[in-house]
Amino acid sequence: MRQALAKMFLSCAEGDHVALLSAFSEMGLKLRVDMPQQAMDIATVFFRQSTTASEAKENIKTLNDQRERNVKALQEKMKLNKKEVQRFNPVDAFPGDAIIFMRVLNLLRGLSASLNVRIVYLDIMRPFAESTLLGSLTHGQIPNSQWIFDSPANSDVESKLRNYLLELGSDKILGIQVCAYKDGKVIIDTAAGMLGKYDPRPVQPDSLFPVFSVTKGITAGMVHWLVDKGKLKYEETVANIWPNFGTNGKELIKVHHLLNHTSGLHNALGDVVKNDPLLVCDWEETLNQITKSTPETEPGSAQIYHYLSFGWLCGGVIEHASGKKFQEILEEAIVRPLHIEGELYVGIPPGVESRLAALTVDTEELQKLSGIRAGADVPAALLNNIAQMASGVPAIFNTLNVRRAIIPAANGHCSARALARYYAALAAGGSVPPPHSSGAMPPLGSHVHTPKFPTAPLKKKKKGAGKKKGAGGGSMGDLKVQDISGGSSDRNGYCQLRTSDADSEAGSGSGGGGRMFGSDRILDAFMGVGEYEGMAHRDGKFGLGFRRYDDASSGSGRLRCFGHSGMGGSTGFCDVENGFAIAVTVNKLSLGSVTRGVVRLVLEELGLPVPDEYSATGEKGPDMMLNLTTTTTTTPPQLR
Repeated sequence: MRQALAKMFLSCAEGDHVALLSAFSEMGLKLRVDMPQQAMDIATVFFRQSTTASEAKENIKTLNDQRERNVKALQEKMKLNKKEVQRFNPVDAFPGDAIIFMRVLNLLRGLSASLNVRIVYLDIMRPFAESTLLGSLTHGQIPNSQWIFDSPANSDVESKLRNYLLELGSDKILGIQVCAYKDGKVIIDTAAGMLGKYDPRPVQPDSLFPVFSVTKGITAGMVHWLVDKGKLKYEETVANIWPNFGTNGKELIKVHHLLNHTSGLHNALGDVVKNDPLLVCDWEETLNQITKSTPETEPGSAQIYHYLSFGWLCGGVIEHASGKKFQEILEEAIVRPLHIEGELYVGIPPGVESRLAALTVDTEELQKLSGIRAGADVPAALLNNIAQMASGVPAIFNTLNVRRAIIPAANGHCSARALARYYAALAAGGSVPPPHSSGAMPPLGSHVHTPKFPTAPLKKKKKGAGKKKGAGGGSMGDLKVQDISGGSSDRNGYCQLRTSDADSEAGSGSGGGGRMFGSDRILDAFMGVGEYEGMAHRDGKFGLGFRRYDDASSGSGRLRCFGHSGMGGSTGFCDVENGFAIAVTVNKLSLGSVTRGVVRLVLEELGLPVPDEYSATGEKGPDMMLNLTTTTTTTPPQLR
């Protein structure tokens, strides 16, 4: 109980919904309704700072207003009338120890008010709560072999990797997963560390990590899948697929411009999100806002990294080209064919919270940002803003309302083994690898996959969409979804609109065999080479949705190697020529030094070339460097 109370306190201090729910579970406290933000609001009240007697009246009014908002939210969630909501208890009962603890805090708060002093309990109690919760796992201690998840090593390389992780220790690693495939077989499947700074539960192979822009590689794969199925074309204008998009100078933007970061919409919604950061949680409104945006450069003229807008642009195309919801296509195109159910989401569903890794920041690495000034023409003020932004990321992305949102450029949650399997399939041109052969438990694909709820049906394409593209069969409907905390709705809370050819070709549910893509030129499309060369910026680092890597060791030029990294260090990529794929997921955000060390060790042990992004001196991508400036590559007009 002491540890559970300490975790509850620290989760309130950090705004970490997942840790709070974990603390409730450890107390034996079961919530009857899925309302994490309201649970956080109520728990935070217990640890609020004391006020003086003169402020007590206003403080009581504020608390009453908050209570009324929570009651209204509960009433809307449970569809209760006023009398029912007054009788409804969202929990069975608070544990006796917790009640005593809260009463003591209230007594102290009353004493402080009578003495006319303010006390910030979060500051006073924090070091004691940290000491209670972390115990022997305090900062700086070297982990032992139990810090590595107990599973058989798949290769000598994996044994060496585990020793390397132990050498790095908890100074550099909080939690990590590494999985690699070679020629379709698993050679590494390692998990180590803790789920969070204040969640000492061990990372397991099926833990779900937030991977930020790694999500872009998943989203890009979905667009390629729809092209492969004949639902759209790379050279097609977005306005033909998404009628409302064709305004404000966006009429000539094509699908390949979106994939190649050359649409000119790199700053789309920037001001809107700055004024209302939580707008990113509203999928329908972000799509609506993106249709109102105006490009800043001519389509194809400059490759400028689209940090967030990439996801809304590609996501809107995915939905309007298919006539289905984004997460439905994610399941059809990737999750089911690869048999990675329950281990890859863009917007997590309720019910997976116990497997979520929580983010923290490597403050020592952030301090290195000051060293960038000497080698880059980035203003010092901007670097400071980057550092502030990065340090604030966990507070935003640890909240469940953000984790549950659909943000296809930045909000993927997955295990390393699911991500590595995806890139192993891409490396083979879409051929699904044999079933995941690692001995790590539980087996990959053994979880029930619970996608998001459907919403209203989408508008059809305006120019012969049904005939030309075969978009969507049937309506999304208006399915009623029951409470998530225990029950489920019809069809598992999801409208299953299957694509028959996808099921047959990919061998859905088999875990191996079949193909995700039918085209024998799909690898060229990923990289923007061959017949697709004209669709990718000539001097750009990106192909069609994926970052292209150069050989850092020999200087021999571009490798047949592609992937995508995310802010803070998570990554996934594949080497086509050598049949290799690897994924690394981390929850301690840094400049990527741990990830690069892991990748270099594995590649050097296998005798494979090291891509520049993962070398000690090579050029790093914008996500790996936490560099939020717009890196621009332009093309002369005569070459466009």
